[in-house]
Amino acid sequence: MADVVGDGARHDVQSLLSSPDRDFLIRNNGDQVKVDSLKGKKIGLYFSASWCGPCRRFTPTLVEVYNELSPRGDLEIIFVSGDKDEESFSGYFSKMPWLAIPFSDSDIRSSLNKVFKVRGIPRLVFLDGAGTVSTDSGVKIVGEYGVEGHPFTPERIKELKDQEEAARRNQSLTSLLVHGSRDFVVSSDGNKVPVTELEGKIVGLYFSLSMHKSCSDFSPKLLEVYEKLKEKGESFEIVQIPLDDEEASFNQSFGSLPWLSLPLKDKKCEKLVRYFDLSTLPTLVIIGRDGKTVHSNVAETVEEHGVEAYPFTPEKFEQLAEIEKKREESQTLESILVSGDLDFVIGKEGTKIPVSDLVGKTVLLYFSAHWCPPCRAFLPVLTEAYEKIKAKDNAFEVIFISSDKDQTAFDNYFAEMPWLALPLGDERKKFLNRKFKVRGIPTLVAIGPTGRMVTTKARDLIMEHGADAYPFTAEHLKKFEEQFKESIKGWPEKLKHPLHEEHELVPAQRRKYNCDGCNEAGEAWSYYCQECDFDLHPKCAVGEEKGAKNELDEEGEAAGEEAKEGGDAKEGWVCDGEVCHKA
Repeated sequence: MADVVGDGARHDVQSLLSSPDRDFLIRNNGDQVKVDSLKGKKIGLYFSASWCGPCRRFTPTLVEVYNELSPRGDLEIIFVSGDKDEESFSGYFSKMPWLAIPFSDSDIRSSLNKVFKVRGIPRLVFLDGAGTVSTDSGVKIVGEYGVEGHPFTPERIKELKDQEEAARRNQSLTSLLVHGSRDFVVSSDGNKVPVTELEGKIVGLYFSLSMHKSCSDFSPKLLEVYEKLKEKGESFEIVQIPLDDEEASFNQSFGSLPWLSLPLKDKKCEKLVRYFDLSTLPTLVIIGRDGKTVHSNVAETVEEHGVEAYPFTPEKFEQLAEIEKKREESQTLESILVSGDLDFVIGKEGTKIPVSDLVGKTVLLYFSAHWCPPCRAFLPVLTEAYEKIKAKDNAFEVIFISSDKDQTAFDNYFAEMPWLALPLGDERKKFLNRKFKVRGIPTLVAIGPTGRMVTTKARDLIMEHGADAYPFTAEHLKKFEEQFKESIKGWPEKLKHPLHEEHELVPAQRRKYNCDGCNEAGEAWSYYCQECDFDLHPKCAVGEEKGAKNELDEEGEAAGEEAKEGGDAKEGWVCDGEVCHKA
């Protein structure tokens, strides 16, 4: 994580949080708390909103930290809402144990946003007892360090980072697995196994959440590998790092497994999540015989290669990569779409179309679902491109690969599509998900006429270029790069703008964005700061006479609104407006 420093600005808390006719803050039960009662306390200004997915995910973490720290009496959090109506504000605030600026005081809320230059949420700014900003990166600090980040000063974060660096340099199984007086791990029958008994072995740290479908799908495969290695007499062990909240669900899943585990809700579980920068589940970290990390996650490799991936060394991965390269070079459409008797896809009314009929065509594999708002938003864009491409070249097809949960939803969604599909629940879907590393939907994978993969980014290409993106090859896409370079000849290579004085802005290709100047949608390209994720339309950056905003067409704009507002994702998924990811 980057060094965290405060801007050093000092604020008068009374004038910052009060207005001429209000000298109090509120609790979610309606109680009023005088602003002057906060004198001398550390204050966290929490800029958040109910409509913001990352905010809703971060708030429970902040609640846990606040509840643990609030008995000390030296900290208060103040919610600064970005909601659009009082009902949304009240519903969201009801989940918060801290204070808030009243929703009715929009002037103070707006003023706080300007004072602290809030351009994105969630944002958590900490002021010390004297009103001086200690950090404006509270979300990152709380997310990474939790309670240990207190008092949320640059000095404390440096201290924690130094401790982590020292721990990495001196890493051992003891430093990884022992916590306080607990120097053991547990077996499923409740026995305590000293960590010292694992020294000298290759150990897999299995980060798992029993109710997470990806974990429940992976565990049987890992169990198969574990048992085969044990049969061979290999010196290998697994220690599960449980991330469950409920003891019953953990006991049910772990009770039948032969490996070891940290105790449920052990503080070390939290620390290891941060230590290994956990970003996905399942994760299987391999620790070598010397206690050092060999690989940060071999879960996909175990899924793909099974016991052949052992002992998970760089040399073994080189061998597997060579095998995979040869496999890809010989890949055909039939090798990825035919499995035993499953040698067909379906058309309308369930008609079976042999995969062999598609050989020699460019095929798009469309991973999607009716319940997914971004998928529904993308469907009309893809349909338009499909029809234009088919009109020019019949050697083209799309195959819908559904993540819908029931046949009715699948049938209704497929009825809107002019192309083919895999049957709902087809076992080939799992293989294709793994092969093309599908992390979210909609995803569009392009397979060329030879059967080899062209790109997994076909969705982005169609969003940017429509039917003109066909046939999705690197050679074809170079034309767009050349057109882009030609289109910006004579424009400033970089510029400073009053709205973003921190860094220079440079022309950048951008699929879609919101202009931070006029707050309207744009596409194709912008003047951009990557460090701050700041965009300006060309017209906003250099003037009306030179710039030309790329407007979304009405259908795309309506689809974009549906992506933002199109309802809830299925359980186990999180939708951010662009993609639905596995939670």
